[in-house]
Amino acid sequence: MWMVSPPVGIFQSTKKLFLSERAGQGQTLEFIRKNAANGLSVANLVAGLSSVLCSLNRQYHHSCWLLLVGFLLDLADGAVARQLDACSALGAKLDDFADFTTFGLATALLLQPQGVLDGLLAIAYVMAVFARLCFFSSGKLGGLGGIRGVLEDDFPPRLNVWHPAGIPFTYRGLPCPYASSLLAGTFLLTGGNVTLLRVTAIIMILFMVDRGFYPHDKVLESQLWKKLVYAGGVAAVLFSPAAVASIYCLAWSTSYIIFPFAIWSCKA
Repeated sequence: MWMVSPPVGIFQSTKKLFLSERAGQGQTLEFIRKNAANGLSVANLVAGLSSVLCSLNRQYHHSCWLLLVGFLLDLADGAVARQLDACSALGAKLDDFADFTTFGLATALLLQPQGVLDGLLAIAYVMAVFARLCFFSSGKLGGLGGIRGVLEDDFPPRLNVWHPAGIPFTYRGLPCPYASSLLAGTFLLTGGNVTLLRVTAIIMILFMVDRGFYPHDKVLESQLWKKLVYAGGVAAVLFSPAAVASIYCLAWSTSYIIFPFAIWSCKA
């Protein structure tokens, strides 16, 4: 009686192929997990560069809209990085560069500099943003310790919840995304009133370099009403008329600037 031996080679090949496909899927998911926040930072950078191009072509309304999109992306990338446990030195550098491009260079072009004084104001605004980003990148944690092997001196800005005095969840000086959102909203609401914009920019510069205390609000990781505020911002920016989006973002940014701890503290 003849005995048919099972095709062992075929079984082994099929098993290896199945395991390799599972490993490939696992690697893909791990790549997505590690780079989801970086993708948001790159999107913020692209929005900032696009805003610069729009301003150079005097399409300022489009430029403002892109700045508001960048504002929403910047609030999201840190939350995604923390939730996915995907903080990295690369992410910190991408976040800094995107913030400088969007909330520094692109926002300063809204001032429409044409003379020496106007140019100096735009440069001062960019340098104020630059100083803010350097400050957040070079400090030390106040009693919180390193996270996932990141050195305290290299602590990513998107995780920057420290305070030089050792008080957690506190910034020194106004974060530049809120200043940018306020300027973009002011431009859209006033139709580009240059005088008002320049006065507002001077005030924002003073707030940024003043080193006053501002809470690290963690909008997407805090109370439900803050998440609803963010969702409302997304709806206003993406689906509402410019006037509605400008009023919404102006109210949001102004409340953070004027009532930082009364409204936007993590314990509020």
